[in-house]
Amino acid sequence: MPEVWSLRLSRPYDNSYVSLVLPATRADGTGAVLKVQFPDRESAHEAAALACWDGEGAVRLLEHDADRSALLIERCEPGTHLRELEPDNALGVMIGLLPRRWKPVPASIGLLADEAAHWLEELPPTYERAGEPFKRTLLDAALDALKSLSVSQGEQVLIHQDLHGDNILRAEREPWLAIDPKPLAGEREFGLAPIIRSYEFGHGREQVIGRLDRLCRELNLDRERAQGWALGQTLAWAFAGDEALPRHVKTARWLHEAAR
Repeated sequence: MPEVWSLRLSRPYDNSYVSLVLPATRADGTGAVLKVQFPDRESAHEAAALACWDGEGAVRLLEHDADRSALLIERCEPGTHLRELEPDNALGVMIGLLPRRWKPVPASIGLLADEAAHWLEELPPTYERAGEPFKRTLLDAALDALKSLSVSQGEQVLIHQDLHGDNILRAEREPWLAIDPKPLAGEREFGLAPIIRSYEFGHGREQVIGRLDRLCRELNLDRERAQGWALGQTLAWAFAGDEALPRHVKTARWLHEAAR
């Protein structure tokens, strides 16, 4: 790939775990980023999502080699993370970015309804293998939310299902650009889930529910649906192998309590 795209590569970025990500310099001297993805259902259509956004609030896709699972994307400079911003200001940045990214969905993007069906199938056995690490009532609440919400969605738009403080970088072309979309086609309320549980902006019941309330109020979205999606996805992502992630479980519990 360096030869095909005439790249000069540097050492991989730190925390390059899910994909191999390296700074690159193109033949004309401009900076870019080479991303070689490991096989992964959630990020399989990242190139299609980036092409659809075409740089609006997200890094631009410069080249794509589907056979090699390789993307050449715009480099963000200075590239500092949104998590370094004060929490209220960071949430304001996210509120500004979200509506610009709710685009009509490319045909290749996977459906939120199908992803929810996958979670519904996998969550109960994963819960049991992990030794039932929290009350069954919390699991049942998440399953009920996923079942009811997935069949009653509103307009389908392109969703970044992993939009948090480490996936938005300071840039020059725009003040902030999103990366690593893990895209889905779903209703807008689902797109709030990763922001609501963004522990880097405060991990406590007050902070989690505060983000839920502010996002729904300023974006004019349905709070009950956003709460249910956040509960469902947070619990679906609350396991690493057969071990539960305590921080995600706590967030799911606060969201469940907020619905009562």
